[in-house]
Amino acid sequence: MNQRTCLSVILAAGEGTRMKSALPKVLHQIAGLPMVAHVVKAAEAAGAGDLALVIGHGAEEMRKAAQKFAPEVEAFVQEKRLGTAHAVLAARAAISKGYDDILVMFGDTPLIDPDALTAARLKLAQGAAVVVIGFRTANPTGYGRLIEKGGKLVAIREEKDCSDEEKKITFCNGGLMAIAGSQAMKLLDAVGNRNTKGEYYLTDIVELASNQGLDVVATEASFENALGINNRAELAQAEGIWQARRRHEAMLSGVTLIAPETVFFSHDTEIGADTIVEPNVWFGPGVKIAGGARIHAFSHIEGAIVAAHCDVGPFARLRPGADLKQKAKVGNFCEVKQAVIEEGAKVNHLTYIGDARVGAGANIGAGTITCNYDGYLKHFTDIGEGAFVGSNSSLVAPVTIGKGGYIASGSVITESVPDDALAFGRARQKTIPGKGKELRERFASAAVAKKR
Repeated sequence: MNQRTCLSVILAAGEGTRMKSALPKVLHQIAGLPMVAHVVKAAEAAGAGDLALVIGHGAEEMRKAAQKFAPEVEAFVQEKRLGTAHAVLAARAAISKGYDDILVMFGDTPLIDPDALTAARLKLAQGAAVVVIGFRTANPTGYGRLIEKGGKLVAIREEKDCSDEEKKITFCNGGLMAIAGSQAMKLLDAVGNRNTKGEYYLTDIVELASNQGLDVVATEASFENALGINNRAELAQAEGIWQARRRHEAMLSGVTLIAPETVFFSHDTEIGADTIVEPNVWFGPGVKIAGGARIHAFSHIEGAIVAAHCDVGPFARLRPGADLKQKAKVGNFCEVKQAVIEEGAKVNHLTYIGDARVGAGANIGAGTITCNYDGYLKHFTDIGEGAFVGSNSSLVAPVTIGKGGYIASGSVITESVPDDALAFGRARQKTIPGKGKELRERFASAAVAKKR
């Protein structure tokens, strides 16, 4: 297989009107990744060295989405939508280069398993001219049936054209196909449009190849592999399937998910063995969690790195650029953004740390905030190793708290604090005996007067 050249033609020109969206259908996301990019990744995993993307509506957006994961993808525009064979032929220039294998895929089937594509390519290597990826279902109503004779595929029959006996067939067309490169152009050019819609159907090449005595076979994959997305309900269904797969994979790799159905991963989430994830945790793109960490309930993590044996949450938010070193703690109702929390440091509760460094072993008291934005620019706060920041303190950046520095509770710190120094940044307390009673009486009288 490694010696065979392959081109994957990904059809993504449909407008997807049933999505009721200004965004092209295949750019809607599953696990934080556009559907078409899922297909690109599957093709690459199956060894498809070159990629041809057939695009239409939102062409430039789709080109960019695919190129993020396959920079060398070649895009072709289908100016008129005249059927699937017509769409494939939009990539004629690429197909004509003489590949061993041609894979035809759809940009709206994000759950395709690379193994299903590899199995189809293996059939080509064994001499098949056309390989159709099918699935079995107890309820085949609405699907095209795969008509086989003597182990060979002789036709794909749409349900409306099936005989009563053919309607009983439960082996259905998944839409995805592999074609021998040596036969591809001849078969595609032979497809006609003598049908009620006047369109060129890719499925016609099965009968064309069979009639020419070429070897045509079907391979079986799960229904999920062929699941096409046409509306938001199906998008949610696909998301659910993807998440279930990923949760299962995570648990088999040594991750504890206490309530798996409540944890949501992104396409690139990395999570190490012996990590424990409590219920209702969401991982956005770009998250790496090392082994032995604990992510408490209702935490939201995106674009963050969490080292081994860290403790996060509950109700914590780690935003892009958060970098927690070993045994760091970010507790309940804390937010960290573009900041390093060094080894053993604690940001326990009700705190915002942004554009900052919190040194090893430092302790950040409840209600502390780094005032990092002046309305125009972001500024950096550097908190040294072993520093102690008392509760309800505001650190106005740019500012440095030295190693072992101590900030008194309720302080507003606007100047840097040297190592091991104590800093107060609050008004001196003044107590006036009896003044509280006087104020209550005055406020009560004013309230009564207002009601009159």
